[in-house]
Amino acid sequence: MPARNIGCKESRNKKDEISLLPDKIKPKKSTFYNGALVLEELEREDNQDFIDLYGTLKKAGMSLATLILSLDWLYLIDAARVNENGSVCLCVNSNH
Repeated sequence: MPARNIGCKESRNKKDEISLLPDKIKPKKSTFYNGALVLEELEREDNQDFIDLYGTLKKAGMSLATLILSLDWLYLIDAARVNENGSVCLCVNSNH
């Protein structure tokens, strides 16, 4: 009798998963890589409207979900934030 996974459902397509450190080396699927793309764009032009930033990064192939995940990670490491006006900006650490 074949083994069955009762009650287990695969909710996502594995090829669409994005992770901080992917199991198989595909840098474009990592949060590190996509976070670096966001930082590069913010270094080029800081205080960008979220929609404008997404429009630019979408042309580079980044999905909205990946941008949000990248911004979450950049916020957690105190590298970028969304200000009260809805603009995405680099964080400036006063200790440096």
